[in-house]
Amino acid sequence: MPPTDSSCDEELPKIRVCSAQISSIWENPEKTLSKAEQFIRHAARSGADICCFPEQFATGWDPESVLNVQQPDGPIVNTLRTFAADSNIAILGSFREASPQGPRNTAITIGNDGTVISQYSKLHLFSHARENEFFRPGTVLGTFSLGPFSCGIAICYDLRFPELFRIYARKGAGVIFVPAAWPENRIRHWELFIRARAAENQVYVVGVNTTGTTPVDKYAGASMTADPQGNIIGRAGESEQLIFSDLDLLTLEDTRRLFPVATDRKDELYKTLSNTVDRERGTREP
Repeated sequence: MPPTDSSCDEELPKIRVCSAQISSIWENPEKTLSKAEQFIRHAARSGADICCFPEQFATGWDPESVLNVQQPDGPIVNTLRTFAADSNIAILGSFREASPQGPRNTAITIGNDGTVISQYSKLHLFSHARENEFFRPGTVLGTFSLGPFSCGIAICYDLRFPELFRIYARKGAGVIFVPAAWPENRIRHWELFIRARAAENQVYVVGVNTTGTTPVDKYAGASMTADPQGNIIGRAGESEQLIFSDLDLLTLEDTRRLFPVATDRKDELYKTLSNTVDRERGTREP
């Protein structure tokens, strides 16, 4: 099946996703992008519709670094746009974005014609590592269409916040992509959250993690894709590699039809109960 983006034949029931588990050449986007190009070309030759990279893959994730902060029309994104158009494949990549409020941790999606089709800045900054002191959080969702699927984007630490994934599901997302720099010492949580976010929202979750050792931490890869029942359908080891996952719209629809969990949700009641808790907490404040 040829690569596709939002302009593809809407009747196609499947897409092929390539998760590019790559180690960054630290703070050297030119060399890292040169390496990434080989991953992208291989993914395209293998029939992937999209090639996805880890969090801030071009530089390596650093919660404090504001080096290589670039505009969305800067060298990192423009290089990825060229790769997408040359290989006729969509690309999802993450970079340090310059904004008037300060740097943002941003993921961008590029269609197979080289145009930017979506952008998302990390909502939940990792305060445990002081990311919130050096970066500004995003405030909007990132959505795009890929073949028959509506897709959403989250970044790494966002996995710990199920509310975001529920909003994407309510918005109609069937696939949520999660570029990440998830450390080795918490890798068991990585799989736990990917499977949980997939099963509770009946969506595909594609987690793309980095690997190798950086000045910040040690990473163990384990990029994985979970289906709408929370089953792992693609998993990488610790080394650099590409993993391919075929996402089927019929599987998504059948899961929701045969086990319609969403119909039993009580979203308005949840709001009422949450407001009640807020009021109770307010009365206890000194």
